Parts: sequence; C-alpha cells; structure tokens
Amino acid sequence: MAKKAGDRKPVAEALGRLLADSYTVYLKTHNFHWNVKGPMFNTLHALFQLQYQELALAVDEIAERIRALGYPAPGSYAEFGPLTKIQEAEGVPEAAAMLDALAADQGTLVATARRVLNAAQKVSDDATVDLAVRRMQVHEKNAWMLRAHLE
Repeated sequence: MAKKAGDRKPVAEALGRLLADSYTVYLKTHNFHWNVKGPMFNTLHALFQLQYQELALAVDEIAERIRALGYPAPGSYAEFGPLTKIQEAEGVPEAAAMLDALAADQGTLVATARRVLNAAQKVSDDATVDLAVRRMQVHEKNAWMLRAHLE
C-alpha cells in the first residue's frame, strides 16, 4: 500500500469514480432485469440478475478498499452523480437497446477500472492493482456476454 496519505488520495478518488460507475450500472442492470420483455425474456432476465448480483458484491469491495486507504467512500446519489460517466436509462428501452446500453456501460467500467489500475501502479498499491485487474476482467467478460445476444 502507498505509505503516505497523499499518495493514496488519487487512488481513493479513482476508486470513488469506479464505485459511482459500478453502482449506476448496478441500478441500471437491476432496472432492466425488472422491466425486460420480449422473446428473450427468460434469458435476459437471468443474465441481468447474474450481472447485478455480481455488481452488488463489487460495490461493497470497492467501497471497503476506499476505506482501507483511509478515505470516506461516496455513498449517495448526490455524490455519485458528479463522479459517474454512466448515463441513466430513460423510460423502458426495448431488449436490444438494453443489451447495447449495458455492453457500452461495461466498456466504460473497464476504462474506469484501468484508471484505477494506473493510479495504483504509480504508488505501488498492489491490493488496489489486484482489485482493478479483477474488475477489468469481469467487465470485459460481461460486455462480451451482452454483445453476444445482439449477434
């Protein structure tokens, strides 16, 4: 872990953005799970559930890492709003639009996790490096699974 508090701050801030993006995708995925319809209902309902459940665990791990670095974790919509790059869904999109939006969001999460990785590598924070790499792997796989339904 980075030795000085000042070294940890950019890592904690990058993690805060990952937390905000992850929580926003969690909510969007849960929303789509509730509201998906059409011929792929069963498949998408189950896929969205798997993905939002994984995100529910991930946000806890990310927030706890921020706390371990000595900073408060953002934990409200008011705090997440300025931090997230994820666009909320308007209304109830068709199933294909849900898939497309979530695949793009997973790509955003990969990019956000990569920024965490870069910040953590600069200060030799191996625990956060590990977390960032694992998040990138999960989101790359999730994006692939979502895109596969559109082919």
